[in-house]
Order: sequence, then C-alpha cells, then structure tokens
Amino acid sequence: MPPSDPESARWFAEEVQPHEPELRAYLRAKFSAHLDIDDLVQETYARLLQARQQASLRSPKAYLFTTARNAALDLFRRRKVVAIEGTAEIELLPVFEERPGVAESVCHDQELQLLAEAIQALPERCRRILTLRKLHGLSHREIGEQLGISENTVNAQVANGVLRIRDYLKSLGFSQRVS
Repeated sequence: MPPSDPESARWFAEEVQPHEPELRAYLRAKFSAHLDIDDLVQETYARLLQARQQASLRSPKAYLFTTARNAALDLFRRRKVVAIEGTAEIELLPVFEERPGVAESVCHDQELQLLAEAIQALPERCRRILTLRKLHGLSHREIGEQLGISENTVNAQVANGVLRIRDYLKSLGFSQRVS
C-alpha cells in the first residue's frame, strides 16, 4: 500500500520503512500467537499515513510503534467473544509477558521525551504548578499556599497546562488522552 503522492512516498520510504524489520520483530514478540502480523503491519501503515495527512509527525518511529500497539489492542477488543468449549483448557492459553521489549521501551522513552518537551514549552508559572500537582502530588490548596495564590488560580493553571500539552502532542500527531 504505497502512498500516492511523491512527497508522502519519499517520507514513507525514508522515515517509516527502515523500521519495518524492528516493527515486525516487536509485533511477533508481543502478538504473533493471536494476530496476522502482515495484516497488522498494513493496518499500522494505513493509520500512520492517515495521521500524517492530518498533521506532521515529529517522531515517526515512536508514532509507528504506538500505532501498531494500538491497532493490535483494537483487534483484541473486537475479538472479545470466547467459545465456551475453549474455556476448559484455559491453562493452555498463551500468556503475554508483562515486561516491555526493546522496541516498546524505545517507543516509551521517545514518548516521554516528547512529553518533557511539551512541559518545557509551558509558561514558567503554569509549568511549576503542573509539576507540583502531577509529579509531586500536591493538592490545589497546598500549591496555592506554597506559591501564595488562590486555589482557583491553581485549578485554572492546571487545566490550562493540560490543554496546552494536549494541543502540543496533537500537533505532533498523537491523539492519546492527557490527564
């Protein structure tokens, strides 16, 4: 399923296709017993190209692996129906290993880096308040007392910060929920 326009084809060949062997290895390690890897790769590419039409993707590799994981999970959700006679042999079902693989760890690290960039792009006061709330777990009252501002101001700054981070990540092509 090659992209139709020359620029998209160039971008796909340079930014996405070089990661296909690593992507396939990741998908085989995590989902091979349950999914057709070729179909999953194609679904991932389709979603990736569609997302690129909506906005420029700053980190195509991270987005590629995140999209593949989400596509696999979507397929699992659609297959929730379990045959009754199959439940008698439940101990024979494969179990997913909980540890993240190398590709997933790299993807996660890249996502964290993008989140750190989004936080650094916030205005100083908003960044400080959001850090105290989300990272240090302080209540709105505690933050207000520490900074000498009202709880309403803290609430507004937290909401503003979350919205700015969401918009920043959306501009990079991520559409996952920020809270």
